Amino acid sequence: MKTMHELIGERIKSLREAKGLSQVQLAKLCGWAAPSRLGNYELGTRKVSADDAVILGSALGVSPAMIMFGDEADSVFKQYEYPLFASVQAGPFSEVGSYTASDAKSWVATTKKASENAFWLEVKGHSMTAPQGVRPSFPEGMLILVDPAEDVETGDFCVASANGDSEVTFKKYEKDGGVSYLVPLNPAYRVLDCDHSCRIIGKVVKAQWPEETFG
Repeated sequence: MKTMHELIGERIKSLREAKGLSQVQLAKLCGWAAPSRLGNYELGTRKVSADDAVILGSALGVSPAMIMFGDEADSVFKQYEYPLFASVQAGPFSEVGSYTASDAKSWVATTKKASENAFWLEVKGHSMTAPQGVRPSFPEGMLILVDPAEDVETGDFCVASANGDSEVTFKKYEKDGGVSYLVPLNPAYRVLDCDHSCRIIGKVVKAQWPEETFG
């Protein structure tokens, strides 16, 4: 039976050859003076350090997890991109148009896998900002991933439209006694009735801050 180091070495060699690189070329990409370290890694006679897994992954275009653990672990780091459309107001209904992928302001990556029709919206307003210390909370500027393919049940967060789809809002969906409501997390805002003129657009399946928030 092969050792873990040998399996990692085989993986490195396979990835290198798939890129059409020699050991010398890959070592140079990694910033190593000589290919001997790489040769030892591929033979399984030397343990791959965490730092070198990052360096090798960057040079080979894969995650460090792919180097160390293979395809299965790499799926954890898989990124999916969805279009970011105009902002949705987390308060009263907000005017929007009918969107297509060409209308996207940008494409935002996430590890969350959603349907092909999923899209991002940016939260505007403060009705989904919960009181201090209460979670979840969706402050203004946060991005929400909306998936029209997901069923929305009571307690879920959703984006809904009203008045012929010309207005949308982001709220928590609640149903009581057969009546549907759109509930804000901020108690300073009123609960909205979700009557016959209201249509659920999609379930909010992910929320994250834009990358530029952190510089």
